[in-house]
Amino acid sequence: MINRKKFDFVLAAYLVLLILFGCLAIFSASTTHIGEYVSTQNHWWKQLIFAVVSLGMMFLLMRLPMPIFDLIIIPAYILNILALMAVLFAPEVSGAHRWFNFFGLHYQPSESAKLFTVLIVARTISRENMSEIRQILYGFGLVILPVILIMLEPDFGSTLVFMFSLVAMLIAADVPLLYILLLISPVVSVLSSLWWPAIIIWIIVLVGLLLWNRLSWITTAIAGILNGFLALIMPVFWNSMKDYQQGRIGSFLNPMADPLGAGYQIIQAKIAVGSGSIAGKGWLQGTQKNMNFLPEHHTDFIFSVIGEEFGFIGALILLTLFVLFFWRLIRAVGEIRVGERRIASAGILSYLMFQTFINISMNIGLVPATGIPLPFISYGGSNLLFNTLGVGVVLKYLNERGFMK
Repeated sequence: MINRKKFDFVLAAYLVLLILFGCLAIFSASTTHIGEYVSTQNHWWKQLIFAVVSLGMMFLLMRLPMPIFDLIIIPAYILNILALMAVLFAPEVSGAHRWFNFFGLHYQPSESAKLFTVLIVARTISRENMSEIRQILYGFGLVILPVILIMLEPDFGSTLVFMFSLVAMLIAADVPLLYILLLISPVVSVLSSLWWPAIIIWIIVLVGLLLWNRLSWITTAIAGILNGFLALIMPVFWNSMKDYQQGRIGSFLNPMADPLGAGYQIIQAKIAVGSGSIAGKGWLQGTQKNMNFLPEHHTDFIFSVIGEEFGFIGALILLTLFVLFFWRLIRAVGEIRVGERRIASAGILSYLMFQTFINISMNIGLVPATGIPLPFISYGGSNLLFNTLGVGVVLKYLNERGFMK
């Protein structure tokens, strides 16, 4: 049941505005306009159908009794794991096994895995009388299974979303920052492996922080050895990566090293955004898009289309809308008092913010191209549906205040 007095109409309105903005952007990205020639692909009306279905599913979620919602979390997580296993045997698309094809519609299990993994982790680590170490181990164990399966597809970009959400949920669960430092230390070790003096400096800093906080010598020694080992084996991991993955990272560090190959996407995206100037080239007038210089302009690089056609003003309007949306979500997390629901809301907030930051940064050349879509804006039914349902979960938690403990 929807309680109109507690339903956050403002958050819902921001969500609808973002989805509508995305539909308009996809119409433009799907349209080729060269002189008198105008051709529009069917992505835009498909996205409209996805939008209606997503909002309709969110409405049904709001009306779903809370006991039933709680009951389906574990089965949904298990079924999603099975789907991630099965998709590895699905036909290969663009060098990866990520999608099921049902009568022309594509379902990507990694998108639903983000939401279901957040919900199961929140339920697990919010249990009473659970120590901080067990919270980390249980949370990491539930996250690492879908992460490994998604990496096998391969889809390295999506795996980062899971780890970022886990850190946010542990913080919301009041796990001490020192333990979270131990959890994220492998990431810092991987980055430090790019320069061997950095490895030494990082290990010294890590061991010093652990000893300063009076952790046992055994724990400190194990953390130092494992992180040092991880940094040292990164060259082996690098050599095992596929050529296109190495190319994306190399093109980020130096796009001009291969301007017609690995660096092409970043270069064209930066040209599109930069050429939009203040007010943009105008609706449907983006030359990088119309001449098809900008790849994947209706999905991963749709922000570049917005920047080219609507300029700095259009990009600023979208960014302002995202800021207002996330600020409202942050307020919502603060208003939720039940532990499991607050932790789950923090996880949903974090993965939406992370995807937004990475996609926009990718479009302006600040991070490597990772294949992460822009939430609510990029074309894609699975992404739109489960991001919308994620917001619907937060709205449901807000709506349930006062009804259940």
